Amino acid sequence: MCKPNQPTARPIIRISKWSGIFTPVGAAVLVITLIILIRSLFLRNAYEIVLSSALLFLLFILGFVGVWKSKKLKTLEPGWKPPYPMTANSGIDGQHQTQISGFDVSVPLFFRLHYYVRGWFLPGGSKAGTKNGCRVSVETSVPRGEIASLLPLDFPIAGVFHGDGFCRLRDIFGFFSFSCGQPQHRTVNVRCAPCFGKKIHINAQTGAEDRKNKPAADIERYYMREYSPGDRFRDINWKSSEKIDALITRISTDNQEKVSRIEVFFRNYGNANSLEAIWLLDRAKARLSYFLRSLMEQNSTFIFDVRTASGSWEIEDQNDLDSFFEELTGLPLMPVQNETAIISGIGDMYVFSTACDIGLPAFLLVSHPRPVTLFLIQPEKSIKEVDILRISDFYSKGCTPSPLWFRKSVKRLNVQANKMEMFYAGIKL
Repeated sequence: MCKPNQPTARPIIRISKWSGIFTPVGAAVLVITLIILIRSLFLRNAYEIVLSSALLFLLFILGFVGVWKSKKLKTLEPGWKPPYPMTANSGIDGQHQTQISGFDVSVPLFFRLHYYVRGWFLPGGSKAGTKNGCRVSVETSVPRGEIASLLPLDFPIAGVFHGDGFCRLRDIFGFFSFSCGQPQHRTVNVRCAPCFGKKIHINAQTGAEDRKNKPAADIERYYMREYSPGDRFRDINWKSSEKIDALITRISTDNQEKVSRIEVFFRNYGNANSLEAIWLLDRAKARLSYFLRSLMEQNSTFIFDVRTASGSWEIEDQNDLDSFFEELTGLPLMPVQNETAIISGIGDMYVFSTACDIGLPAFLLVSHPRPVTLFLIQPEKSIKEVDILRISDFYSKGCTPSPLWFRKSVKRLNVQANKMEMFYAGIKL
């Protein structure tokens, strides 16, 4: 499998732990208590003196215990393990939550361990610190007596997350927060939320090539596998097929077997200056994933030649497919380039693109007379069958999108191809 020509550089993430030990609530309580104490001493109010002194004593005890215990927990190494594969909008049930473990330590009374994950989420492979990245901050507390917990880490869209996880010792009143344990960095590929549609049918002989199977042993005259389009009916083993309720084909080890090579173009071209453009790209990735997965489930002998603006891949089996899906999450929108040299050939072409691809009409023109099946994602939010991205989902999942994302919208693209499948995606509050 070929690797992309221009790998995305890993951004530098610097997320510092809190430097103070007082929380905003704790600092406010301390200031108010001191003011009350000074006022009560000036007015000689015994009731206020006792109340403020007791509260200051409580703060002192909690602070002393917290500092003492946090020093003992400096070597604590809790780890966070995201689910694999991690998918956008997967929910926050136990199966899809991030596992936090390694808390097999004793915690003082009135204290709890809290685990935080903070970093940059980069939808569509954007660069950290730019207008296309958004900050992420989520946390969870470890129940008393437990050695593990679950972190509700989820994302509304596909991309790459670079985050740091670190632990804090906090009191149950919310006055103090002490640093403890060793921070751990993770880079997580977030796959796009799946899409579904009608069953895909293609010409099984498109781009077919011959592949000769070598005999495994002299005593083996043939082997059997599930029937595939193009197999001869006389080779079907009807007795075996009746037993398992599926068509089984008898294939000689010396026979030539047809292998279909499918040529796919994923045109991730456009200007990633708006959230709508990134969302259209996300839905194009979802459609491509559904296309590849569906065809491989139908016929495992298919070989896919996938070409993108960042490189090319040859997908022969499920391992290649999983590896490609992981790299697909980080493919960004890129400037349009000349592709005349790479579309020369014969056979059907399957093209996935979005309304951001202003070079698509020229691409379809130079690809003539090859048959083209186009899967196009258009911007729309008023029709019934449309994939909606809600901005509120970012904030509910601990993500803070940049206001610059909402400056521009994408216009619909008018193109024609031999066969077209049109899909729609939009954004709402």
